Amino acid sequence: MSEEAKRLGAGALVVSGDRKPSPPSQAKKFIIKSADMKDDMQKEAVDIAIAAFEKCSVEKDVAEHIKKEFDTKYGPTWHCIVGKNFGSYVTHETNHFVYFYLDSKAVLLFKSG
Repeated sequence: MSEEAKRLGAGALVVSGDRKPSPPSQAKKFIIKSADMKDDMQKEAVDIAIAAFEKCSVEKDVAEHIKKEFDTKYGPTWHCIVGKNFGSYVTHETNHFVYFYLDSKAVLLFKSG
């Protein structure tokens, strides 16, 4: 978790910004709400999520795409939940958790197991 996030407390706004996919007219706004993950891995999670939303129209398929990408790049076992309205309480490996919004959809990604 970044020093700023530790100072602000869990669930605090950590990072926000714009990521510009191929056509610049489709820039995605993202807000990282909570993270225990290195900054470069957080950025990769956002980039992979953007690609998943461009490729898939069903939230389950977006979650599957993100999970499989992280399983491949960082080893099993990653879990991903995508949607507009869900609650969660999870246990994760240290430095392997991120929760962010991409436009109006929330993405919860963590490694456990």
